[in-house]
Amino acid sequence: MVSAEEVHEQGPKAVAEHIRSIVGAAPSYLSFDIDALDPAFAPGTGTPEIGGLASWQAQSILRRLNGLHFVGMDVVEVAPAYDVAEITSLAAATMVYEYLVLATVMRTEERRV
Repeated sequence: MVSAEEVHEQGPKAVAEHIRSIVGAAPSYLSFDIDALDPAFAPGTGTPEIGGLASWQAQSILRRLNGLHFVGMDVVEVAPAYDVAEITSLAAATMVYEYLVLATVMRTEERRV
């Protein structure tokens, strides 16, 4: 678990490096809680948290996790009834897209070996 404060203070690159150092080569499951994003970027959640991540910060962290052995992923806490202009759904779909890119690259590299 990584707090928004850690990301704000250390930056996405340092946080991704920290995650990589802990996870290593172990199979990993990514659970992305949409309320990690600031309500400006994801208002459609049951537990909005001021001071959360900007969507670009979450994307930046995910993009730096290439090479990890991901086995699955989910996005939780999206509440469509509270979603203004579907911005939360877009953010959630984007995080899933980023994961799928990581998983596809990983599997492509496994086939080459």
